[in-house]
Amino acid sequence: MEELKGDVIVSSQVLWEFRQSTRFQVFRHQIDKTKGFSKSEADRMIAVLTANVKSGSLILQTVEWPDVHSIAETLSATHTMKGGHRPMDIIHLSTAKHLGINYFLTFDGNQRKLAEAEGLVVPL
Repeated sequence: MEELKGDVIVSSQVLWEFRQSTRFQVFRHQIDKTKGFSKSEADRMIAVLTANVKSGSLILQTVEWPDVHSIAETLSATHTMKGGHRPMDIIHLSTAKHLGINYFLTFDGNQRKLAEAEGLVVPL
């Protein structure tokens, strides 16, 4: 894997979604210990995220949500019926486009297709 250079920009939506997903995994773990992870692990992960924002490893960028939603509507109308894209995937890509970001990080194959269709580089 090639080394990534440059800033890693995130929105408040990305940070919230990470924290929410982490908490949901605790819920899953409480029901079935073979799934998700413990509360202490979740707390550690959220603390690392917070530290990365405070240190500048992740740069929190303010966005204009009406503009992001307008871009999202265009992407949805253009791509969703053909590609089956999920709402949050479209919101994240719309945020990147709104911020003028050319590189997009994702491990989701369908989100990768959407980003590349919109001219973004997905290096991973």
